[in-house]
Amino acid sequence: MLKRKASAVWNGDIQAGSGRMSAPGGALNNTPYSFATRFGDANGTNPEELVAAAHAGCFSMALSFQLQNAGFKAEEIATEVTIHIERDEKGLKLTRSDIVTRARVPGIDAERFATIAADAKANCPISRVLDLSISMHATLET
Repeated sequence: MLKRKASAVWNGDIQAGSGRMSAPGGALNNTPYSFATRFGDANGTNPEELVAAAHAGCFSMALSFQLQNAGFKAEEIATEVTIHIERDEKGLKLTRSDIVTRARVPGIDAERFATIAADAKANCPISRVLDLSISMHATLET
């Protein structure tokens, strides 16, 4: 069983306070986050952005894996994910993840690519953990 860790430290109140996130892999090393990075344009990151990055990376790898299992090798898979946040009676909630991906895959037809991409969308580990609607627009480049 694999285990991955990350940590966060928060100081102060919600609007004036700030925090730092770290992960042993090095991508996050005391990376700042705050109310301004979450709800504004300040430099730093935020949890929702990290969920979007995780979903984009996970989906891209899952698509590559599914293509390989079907006998194809992707030259490139470029994925962007947009996470939607809405307020409900309990507060803020992630409600939707929109995947937009483009791939160059020699020798595959559009129908087969769409089928494989749909499977990757449904079965990548991040898709499986998210309790929200996931849409996908997958383009096969020629």
